[in-house]
Amino acid sequence: MRRRPAIIVFTREPLPGSSKSRLAARIGARNAAALADAFTRDALAKVRELGLPLVIAASATGAVQDSGYFQSLARRFDAALVDQEQGNLGARMARVLTPFALSGALLIGTDTPSLPSSILGRAATLIRHNHVVLGPSLDGGYYLVGIRGSVPDMFRGIRWGGPRVLQETIARLARLGIRPALTPAWYDVDRWGDLMVLAEQVRRFDERHALPCPQTAKVLAQLGLLPTRR
Repeated sequence: MRRRPAIIVFTREPLPGSSKSRLAARIGARNAAALADAFTRDALAKVRELGLPLVIAASATGAVQDSGYFQSLARRFDAALVDQEQGNLGARMARVLTPFALSGALLIGTDTPSLPSSILGRAATLIRHNHVVLGPSLDGGYYLVGIRGSVPDMFRGIRWGGPRVLQETIARLARLGIRPALTPAWYDVDRWGDLMVLAEQVRRFDERHALPCPQTAKVLAQLGLLPTRR
């Protein structure tokens, strides 16, 4: 019987001055850190609802195992806690995925707070039958990467942060003879315009529908971007 895939939430400690810097210019450093914290908590809650093994891959100012913030989250969400360690984004993702990939692993960021849990469920199904799964983001990158089996050499030579990350990754996989399965595209929340899109999307939810990001909605309301929910 195949083991259930693990879902790894890739996140960093939400500290004022080093969190969501592009948003901090509009909403202030403390509010940006509060928003980053909410993004992380919503991502963890969404994964926990799926009932799959949960791993927090964390980046902190010191050792992750000494971080009260991440220790608290690991206890609350019954998650394993690992350190991203050093290196560029690709090196850190490869390092974190490798111990879990043989049984199947999905790695997600926290910048897509409105991502429906149904898409994560779809990704968990796809990774049972595919070597690599990618979740395209509208900025040209990807919000999710899944691997089952050995981790291919897919993270090297990518211009991280650029508009062609997904395209470059798919091209590199093609050279390795791997065709990834794709989940629906979604949007990251990095800039003020993205936050406005998120606020409008959350605003359209009514009481009959569960919010995909309740902690984020609370912060948006505190910022005056949403009416306060009862």
